[in-house]
Amino acid sequence: MAKKTNSLRPSQMPAPAYQVFLSNPNLEAEYHEREASFDAQAPIIQRFLEMQASQLADSIVHNQPQVRFALPDRVTLLCHNHQREPEDLVVSPQYREQWVGGIFDRITGVSSRDLLKNRLIELEDSKDEAVSTSASLIRHLLARHLVHTLLPSGRSVTYTAPEGEEIPTLPVPDADQPASAITAPTDAITQDGPPDRSRGELLVPFVPAARRFYLPQWVAFDGDGQLLVGSLNEAEANLASMQRFVALLHLAVSLAPYFVFDPLYQTKRYGMLGQLIHQGRQQARYEVKEMIRVIKQRAAAHDLNRGLSLSVPYFDDQSLEMRTHDFVVIPAGRILFVPAFVVQAAREEQVKVAQDTRLSPSTRKYLLEDLQAFEEAFYRQGKHHE
Repeated sequence: MAKKTNSLRPSQMPAPAYQVFLSNPNLEAEYHEREASFDAQAPIIQRFLEMQASQLADSIVHNQPQVRFALPDRVTLLCHNHQREPEDLVVSPQYREQWVGGIFDRITGVSSRDLLKNRLIELEDSKDEAVSTSASLIRHLLARHLVHTLLPSGRSVTYTAPEGEEIPTLPVPDADQPASAITAPTDAITQDGPPDRSRGELLVPFVPAARRFYLPQWVAFDGDGQLLVGSLNEAEANLASMQRFVALLHLAVSLAPYFVFDPLYQTKRYGMLGQLIHQGRQQARYEVKEMIRVIKQRAAAHDLNRGLSLSVPYFDDQSLEMRTHDFVVIPAGRILFVPAFVVQAAREEQVKVAQDTRLSPSTRKYLLEDLQAFEEAFYRQGKHHE
């Protein structure tokens, strides 16, 4: 069995690694070649290819067990060295209808998106130039549809990286939007920008703290970890929406790695990656405060004298998901709770986390801050009891 490797995809790459990835001239040239090839097609062929890409996107996003698509009846072949004029080629009827997936694939657990990717690569490797060109165009437009159509566009934002970190996550205030003298930070302000004529005018209220991010409708916490929405469940739903957004970016570049050079892909990646990591960290911060509050409440009611274990939440900025750091504060049994137990356990866990090289430096930093919050909260409580 092959050994699994923890490889980073473009949307997960730390900033320096992503910049190195963008310096690949072969991938950049491939992106521009695909764009030029699509522009060279007749309008009716362009519409046909876009329709196939839309149907394929719907199939793989919903992980349908069987995926069908069709190649166009003809395509225009560009000569990359410009030694001859573009040439119209007929696609043989035997190649036009394509499908992947079946009962055997469902049993073996192979996903339809992997099967589709492999089939498109096989068709691109065909010696038949019409088939090869058609498959490359469908793969390109599938990635484009995932990024351009399925993912919403957001505001123009600029992030800066916290001191000592690589990933920009802190929104830079927009000088063109000065704070109002008559509004509070929690006041709702309608979203600006051009209206969607197909849907009519829509006014969506967002507080100023949310308007600093790429997609304000998914911002649940301000920079101090204060909840901006109605409940933690709603905040978790927002985080899941941002994770789905990034997952579609991952899917697009897994199908067509060169698509990282698409300008809109880069804009959406930058805007959402900073927002997702920021909000994930603030959600962990909020949950830690709630855990401290509940522990103190239960301790006051003498409801912690049978043991205490903690699952401290943190946001992993490599896997882009919430995780927990689990440890025992008081073993199960009849042991009287005292705040010093939490202080001692939190200090011991800080030593372990500081040496855990499985976590990125920035992930360790924020998890250590969460553990320090437990130490400080119960150290002060212990001093108060003295």
